[in-house]
Amino acid sequence: MTLLLNCQNLSKSFGTKVLFHELSLSIFAKDKIGLIGANGSGKSTLLKILASIELPDHGTVSLKRGLKIGYVPQVSEFELLEPEAILLETLKQDTEKTEFEKELLVKTWLSKLGFNGSEPKASLLSGGWKKRLAIANVMVLSPDVLFLDEPTNHLDLEGLLWLEKFLAKNVLTYLLVSHDRYFLQNATNKIVEIDPVYPEGLFLVDGPYAEFLAKKNEFLEGQLTQERSIASKARREEEWLSKTAKARTKKSISRIDEANQILDELEDIRKRNSQKRVQIDFAASDRETRKLIVCTNISKQIKERLLFQHLDFTLSPKTRIGLIGPNGSGKTTLLRLLAGEILPDQGTIKQADDLKIVYFDQHRAKLSPDITLRQALSPTGDFVTFRGKPVHVNGWCKRFLFSPDILDMPIGILSGGERARIAIAHLLLKPADILLLDEPTNDLDIATLETLEESLMDFPGAIVLITHDRCMIDRICNSILALGDINNTAIYADYAQWQECQKKIEKEEKPKEIKQESTPKKIKLTYLEKQEYDQIEGKILKLETEVKKLNLLLEDASVIENSDKLQEVCAAIHIADNEIERLYIRWEELEKKLK
Repeated sequence: MTLLLNCQNLSKSFGTKVLFHELSLSIFAKDKIGLIGANGSGKSTLLKILASIELPDHGTVSLKRGLKIGYVPQVSEFELLEPEAILLETLKQDTEKTEFEKELLVKTWLSKLGFNGSEPKASLLSGGWKKRLAIANVMVLSPDVLFLDEPTNHLDLEGLLWLEKFLAKNVLTYLLVSHDRYFLQNATNKIVEIDPVYPEGLFLVDGPYAEFLAKKNEFLEGQLTQERSIASKARREEEWLSKTAKARTKKSISRIDEANQILDELEDIRKRNSQKRVQIDFAASDRETRKLIVCTNISKQIKERLLFQHLDFTLSPKTRIGLIGPNGSGKTTLLRLLAGEILPDQGTIKQADDLKIVYFDQHRAKLSPDITLRQALSPTGDFVTFRGKPVHVNGWCKRFLFSPDILDMPIGILSGGERARIAIAHLLLKPADILLLDEPTNDLDIATLETLEESLMDFPGAIVLITHDRCMIDRICNSILALGDINNTAIYADYAQWQECQKKIEKEEKPKEIKQESTPKKIKLTYLEKQEYDQIEGKILKLETEVKKLNLLLEDASVIENSDKLQEVCAAIHIADNEIERLYIRWEELEKKLK
């Protein structure tokens, strides 16, 4: 395999906070790496160091000569320009391509990323479409390796599934930061976790996320066994060291050094094995009412757009409904209806008396970055009231893995995941019959996600959940309400049943599309255009066959081990893919004339 990038002994700190210490990592051609770790462990910072955006405090990063790196940040902001203009501006630095080639390349990548030309200007795009544009803005420069920081943030379920397919088809080598466990399973072939629980500060496994979990568990169990073994040796050495000075003078100095080394090793491994997790425990009311909310025939439209109609369902204790559907399908609107913030256009929503609802809003009010962690966690003083009992802010912050030493530091230095933990801390202080959760997983690390899921499973009330985290949907929800099709708002038993239904719908729609394409149309093409139109499908098929053959070469050891040959094959695939996209665009232009 061709080594593209190698970093050795990287260390990085912010003030007194050490993010990571002496990390070493290599990236090879065709690596699809998922980088995981706790909030604040330095994943985003490591990505920026590898992309040469930031410098490490210590250590080196070595790149293969001529290596081109693409970096997509967590959040991308653009000017008030058309998406095409954004990409053309990026290509200004490319002096080798003609203007025609640049325009063709821009159209190709915008098409691959799902843009059809009818989108608003870049700065007005939704978060999910800004993410797509950011990826396109990097891909036009033909990077050899792509770094993506939380690429699934702001994507709905449809967008997430699209991203998995896009990466599999279009990106040969990448490293991405993500906390989405199903996405890691489907989109990666190697997992790297940053965590001080490991001797080297990170743990790398060749294989998808499920294989990583098995090997991580095996490693940690082995490390606990190792601790017990060292502890046994340490006890014997402590007994020996505690003997009188006279007895010890006859012992070898090397034995004393060895004993101290064992004691140091024990302290180190105990520290690694004592890593803590966030404690999340929702405060529930003791209500015994069986019908908390009853929705009958509810409908809602925003402006003139009908979101859903004729919805009927009941929320009872232990009901866990997952809301899924594309962005704009009305998921958040339905949560606001249940919370009583807005009223339905039709139908009734009947709440039980004195119902306690806690609503976690994805657009929760952002805390000022200048306030301290103490003020953020306990705004009314040194104590919070949890389950009717006062808890000092020092103990409360430890529950969410914050050290009391940083209570007086501004929260602006915290990571997005750490600030998300503050929001959950506020949520836990309110007793509830119903939890309405709108994207509660954003920015949370995997360990916190798993703790949150366990707490939600123990919650005795009802839950209505919006999330693109398929793993959480599977673990928490006992029914799925799918929005997006106003004529078929169905309830499913689980995510797998909904997925199977979507596959059937896609299969049923394909024959209709073929039939429409084969319908004779009135020809309004010139003679040359007619010739071009008749030949274009054959050209596409020929090129697609050629791409398949080239992709097979990428599995040939003689090609993989020969860097020049590998680059030649990759370049040929890139050229063929671009030509295929150009032909599809031209085919669409000619078909429009036929209509």
